[in-house]
Amino acid sequence: MTMTKASDRIPTGIKTFDPLIEGGFKKGSSNLIVGGPGSGKTIFAIQFLYNGITQFKENGLYVTFEERKEKLYSDVAAFGWDLQKLEKENKFVFLEYSPEQVKKLLVEGGGIVESIIEKYKIKRVVIDSISSFGLLYSDELAKKEASLALFEMINNWGCTAVLTAQETKIDEKGISSSLDFEVDSIILLYHPRIDHSRSRAIEILKMRGTKHSGRIYTVIIDKKGISIKTH
Repeated sequence: MTMTKASDRIPTGIKTFDPLIEGGFKKGSSNLIVGGPGSGKTIFAIQFLYNGITQFKENGLYVTFEERKEKLYSDVAAFGWDLQKLEKENKFVFLEYSPEQVKKLLVEGGGIVESIIEKYKIKRVVIDSISSFGLLYSDELAKKEASLALFEMINNWGCTAVLTAQETKIDEKGISSSLDFEVDSIILLYHPRIDHSRSRAIEILKMRGTKHSGRIYTVIIDKKGISIKTH
């Protein structure tokens, strides 16, 4: 059996999560985080970037179709994450794109983003969220071809990527559209209502080349961000 070397893994820095996936995401992989509103997708994605910069000296790029810069920076400040400071230090790059601009990016082969990745020595990329991008294509074949082009483009950047997708109903049918994307892993974030309150949970649905748990774990969001309750 081939052992996975630690150098082949990109830790998320979420201490209770990394041990569940052999120490982190595979280097250069594309990883999909699927969940409904309020499930913690953006927090998970930003935590991956923030920890990458502050703990592992890996600069991060955040591409969003939905988040406003000032609001995001203000929201994550509650966790002690100063993105404005990291941006000034040229360690964090925020790009607000419309889905149409990403469509254009695919036609151009990703030149603008590629130059940013080279200039700022980006190692981690987040795209939040690809659901908006998918809505541009009514034809399933065109959507499939565009998603393949998107992942090929990300692969050419040589970064480890986290992409988010919004699904209000997560079951085998609900995630079918997400499964169309050629990703290396799919992680599900649940936010169900039980009686009169909501809880959060996480499930690693698939992760290529990785031994991972099939269990569903409780997710806690506190002043330090996301953590996974494994006991």
